Amino acid sequence: TCDRNTGGRLVNVYRDYCVHRFKLLLVIMKTTLINESSGRSAASPAYQAFRILQVGFVAAPLLAGLDKFFHLLVNWDKYLPSVVARLSPIPGHQFMLVVGVIEIIAGLGVAWKPRIFAWVVAAWLVVIIINLLLIPGDFDIALRDFGLFLGALALARLSQQFARA
Repeated sequence: TCDRNTGGRLVNVYRDYCVHRFKLLLVIMKTTLINESSGRSAASPAYQAFRILQVGFVAAPLLAGLDKFFHLLVNWDKYLPSVVARLSPIPGHQFMLVVGVIEIIAGLGVAWKPRIFAWVVAAWLVVIIINLLLIPGDFDIALRDFGLFLGALALARLSQQFARA
């Protein structure tokens, strides 16, 4: 993990990296916003919803996954229930690093293959919800993640119409 008391340099580098990646993602999304050959139009509310959800489900898993390594947003280790920590063959922090890698892969997958990875993110959110229900006091976060789960399902359905095969 990284210590926040490193003069702020690491925090600034991480922030700049995240901002750069998000701007790059927006450029990629903008260049693919209109595809006349398949009848997709930027004016279509359904297509706009698809793109909004896609950007969200690329950015959120990427940022959460990266932050598992830096703990700038939150100490993610606290979201590992003791029962899972006891059953895991690897220590809790390393387990959360694996979770971070999976989230990064899921976010990148939604960027390139939303028809597949939107379903992966939806399934991952179900696992997260179950995990949060095992932690007393985190039911509000589980409810929020249920909303994200519904958004991932909507993206998966819209991807069937708007994403390239």
